[in-house]
Parts: sequence; structure tokens; C-alpha cells
Amino acid sequence: MTFEEFVAARLAPLIKYATVVTWDPHLAEDITQDVLIRAQARWVRISGLDAPEQYVKRMILNQFLSWRRRRAARQVSVSTQALDAIAPPVADGAAAVADRDLVLRLIATLPPKQRAALALRYYEDLPDDEIGELLGCRPVTVRSQISRALATLRAALPATPSLVEEVSS
Repeated sequence: MTFEEFVAARLAPLIKYATVVTWDPHLAEDITQDVLIRAQARWVRISGLDAPEQYVKRMILNQFLSWRRRRAARQVSVSTQALDAIAPPVADGAAAVADRDLVLRLIATLPPKQRAALALRYYEDLPDDEIGELLGCRPVTVRSQISRALATLRAALPATPSLVEEVSS
């Protein structure tokens, strides 16, 4: 597969993945663009791997977690456009929409590694070992990051049973 074919087939899912990890569609597009520029220069080697898309996703995650992006990652402003890019709205009642919005805004306030761990666990459905490899830490640290993130979300949420179940599941 050529680089151009890869980008044509996988650009939208890569941007969506970056949006889930960063919680900022503009930062996600910037990171994806930077990563694809670097990947194009190394495409002969990357395309020879068993899973080139996973390699590019790892590059996106590393770029997000890099020290150059930390300041931008802390200053996340979640817009309706960002929320719609991550999960299109579902036809439901106003209370459910408000609950979803609250949960997503609370997730956006978590530290970058906790957001990344949640995204890798619940969006990518990866086990602790793989998440630990991607984040450069041990599986016990992954569990700790996810546990702290969920505890922070539970503490910040009102005592509404539907919200607590949503964060726990």
C-alpha cells in the first residue's frame, strides 16, 4: 500500500482517534498532520510493518504526550464541534444530552495521561499491557491512571445514578 492510499483510506479514522485522545479537534488535526508528514518520510519502513496503522496511532499518541504539546493539551476548550466529532449526538432527551456534555467536559479537564489512558481503554478497547506499552509505563500504573481518572469523574459528577453508571461502565 502506498502512502497516498493509506492516507486516503485512514485519514478520517486517524483524526477521530487523535480527537478522542486530545479532546480538541484542532489540536488533533495539527498532531495528525505533523505525524503524517513524519510518517511519509519513513513510509517504506512503516509500510513493511505488520500493522502500519497501529504504528501511526502510536506516533499520534507520542506526539500528544510529548513535552512540546503539554501546554496546549492543558488548555483544552471543548466546543460542541469537538463533542460532535467524537460522538455524534443521539436523538434523546435534553437531560441525557446535558449529562453527556457534562461527562465529556469533565474528561477534558483530566491530565493528558489520564485522558489518553481512558481513550485507549474505552475507545480503543486495549488491555492494560498494551496501554502500558503505548504510554511507556507498567500495567499497574495504567490501572492507577484509569482508577484516578474515574474517581475524579465520580467526585465531580452530581449524585445522579445514570451518570455514575455511565462513568463506571
